[in-house]
Amino acid sequence: MLILYTNHYSVLEGDGPGCWRLKARLESSDDWRAVCVITEAEVLKGRLAQIQRTKQPDRGIEAYSFLQDSVTHLNSWLILPWTEQAADIYDSLKHLRSKVGAMDLRIAAIALSINATVLTRNLVDFTKVPGLRVENWLD
Repeated sequence: MLILYTNHYSVLEGDGPGCWRLKARLESSDDWRAVCVITEAEVLKGRLAQIQRTKQPDRGIEAYSFLQDSVTHLNSWLILPWTEQAADIYDSLKHLRSKVGAMDLRIAAIALSINATVLTRNLVDFTKVPGLRVENWLD
């Protein structure tokens, strides 16, 4: 199983060469592909922030369109839940004091709970998590 971290998932919402290369690589993989509920929340939080920043809320057509597109795109993915097992792993990881952010630790905990690999550009932080498999497919 491959879990796309937010930086990998966001590339797929684009339309550049990086998007097409990542899509091709994902399609050639035999592994299941998913995002976790943490990434889903981050994407939607970003879209809602765009709406909040719209100077003329009644004219926020583009911002609302981006939100709608993101919801539609996310609905086409397997979304991995935050589970009791992931929460237990998260609690054990917090005690390591690895200076990895809470959201990244939650994503790592979900990945560890199902023995998945996280696709991320953030190798510096994720490689601090014992036993977590991480790869960067963008650089």
